[in-house]
Amino acid sequence: MNPVQRLAPLIPLVGVTLIGEIASRSGWLPPYLFPSPSSVLSTLVEDASMYRKAFFETVLAAGAGLFLSMALGLLAGLVLAASARIRRMFYPYAIFFQTVPIIAIAPLLVIWLGYGMPTVIASAFIVSVFPVIANSVQGLTSTDPVSLQLFRMLDATPAQTLFRLRFPAAIPQILGGFRIAAGLSVIGAIVGEFISGSGLGGLVDASRNQQRVDRVFASVLLAALLGILFFYFLSLVHPLVSRNEKTPEV
Repeated sequence: MNPVQRLAPLIPLVGVTLIGEIASRSGWLPPYLFPSPSSVLSTLVEDASMYRKAFFETVLAAGAGLFLSMALGLLAGLVLAASARIRRMFYPYAIFFQTVPIIAIAPLLVIWLGYGMPTVIASAFIVSVFPVIANSVQGLTSTDPVSLQLFRMLDATPAQTLFRLRFPAAIPQILGGFRIAAGLSVIGAIVGEFISGSGLGGLVDASRNQQRVDRVFASVLLAALLGILFFYFLSLVHPLVSRNEKTPEV
């Protein structure tokens, strides 16, 4: 990819930033509704220590929730994929669990876990675990039938078939679930922080009450940046794993 192609995604960002700056400074958009990008940047600089503390709190909570969703979601996917009977029994509940809005159960998390980091981590986990389960099950149950037949002919045990054929073939889809979960974990953490009053979510809620729209935009910008960092970190893992994939052997 040449330098021009690498910089192409920055063109819309620069364009929107310039339009927002012009619209705000010219009075087309009132600053109490849409602050200028320069004022948001100024707020980030002036309150750098506050945002730094909130950002790392959100990183810790979202990262812990993401790690739990990857570990437990993959484990659940392996269990569900191992047996069609278990999958028929429990997979609908996983779908139901995902359809419950996190904002509706966040107050319950506070009642059960109290204010603070455990509630935020649980919120991040709940939001992000289902894509890992769904992608893992999809990948593990979509193995090439010819390869499966070959393993049966070679009298491979179910464990050998799972870990030497199904799992390696499912890695791209599993990693796809991880990438989706990366962005959702930040969303879940922010929602949890709305209730617990910590991190970037707590700053958004406090700034809203203070009518500090510039601080709200600054917090949202950092949250979006965190989601992007998580997503691209996992995107970098994919080619490394794919490069080390080997032809499955019994």
